[in-house]
Amino acid sequence: METSQESKLVLAVQNTLQRSITLRFTPQQALFLGIASFSLTTWISPPLALTLGMGVALTIQNPFQRTSRWMARQLLQICVILLGFGMDLAVVVRAGQKGALFAAIGIGISLWLGQWLGKRLKIPAKTSVLISVGTAICGGSAIAAVASVIGAAEQEISLAIGTIFLLNAAALYIFPLLGHLLHLTPDQFGTWAGIAIHDISSVVGAASHFGTTALDTATAVKLSRTLWIVPISLFFSCLFQSRRTTESHQAPTIQIPWFIGLFLLASLMRSLVPSVANWSPILTQFSEAGLKLTLFFIGTGLSIQTLKVVGWQAIAQGIVLWIVMSVSSLGFILWMIH
Repeated sequence: METSQESKLVLAVQNTLQRSITLRFTPQQALFLGIASFSLTTWISPPLALTLGMGVALTIQNPFQRTSRWMARQLLQICVILLGFGMDLAVVVRAGQKGALFAAIGIGISLWLGQWLGKRLKIPAKTSVLISVGTAICGGSAIAAVASVIGAAEQEISLAIGTIFLLNAAALYIFPLLGHLLHLTPDQFGTWAGIAIHDISSVVGAASHFGTTALDTATAVKLSRTLWIVPISLFFSCLFQSRRTTESHQAPTIQIPWFIGLFLLASLMRSLVPSVANWSPILTQFSEAGLKLTLFFIGTGLSIQTLKVVGWQAIAQGIVLWIVMSVSSLGFILWMIH
């Protein structure tokens, strides 16, 4: 079945290239469209999609810079909305009740520490915020939501997502190893993975090493943590809009991001309308594909100048936040779950 789907995707890529030639696109444009289409295939993971985009930016460059910038922003918001269709609010809320206080404290500390580190390491404010929320909540999904409300540039989003994805890749190997060395139970490891690993894909990958119980626990904990996207996005929306209006000496006008309301509505529909649950796997697949294409577009916004600015500071911030979150959450879990 997967082979058949992959064949169809390959054929779609070939058709795209042929249409590009027919429409008299330049070789640079045709190659760009071909690589963009290829990023949608099952062979390409989200980190690899970002890497492909970065490779394009550093070699052939992006011939559709303005269009891809607009599409990246729209796709980010759409992907966040589609995530809601895979979340049953009742199940997620129950899973998050036990650790709600720790989640609030942990997220608060992570955001404060991230701000402190960002200033000390001289990281741009928006980049520091994106790395902090990605570490504190749920990786790329939180970055996608907050980036839209604070008006982050493609380079800032690329840097934050690249940092988080690098740590996610490391987590796939480090967490199962530490879990076995510490003799964690499936419930303990699942809770730890759901809290300390950023993206849901890496959470699932790491928890699967500990069996079904760990996998179910990790997924529920991570989804409950994802709900923090809403208040955190609203907080930063108000904070950054307030800063902009203060600097321009205008009266503050707080605009609630429309996609957050749709995100909540999608999750509510998933919980109340049984038929929606049947469609949620398909919608999740669209979300994953959209996120890969988004990451490709985001990667194409990078430049050599941007990479020079990145340096080691952002990686250092991400690692420090990750270690603090991982160690503190492990201590909490060992104390609460026996």
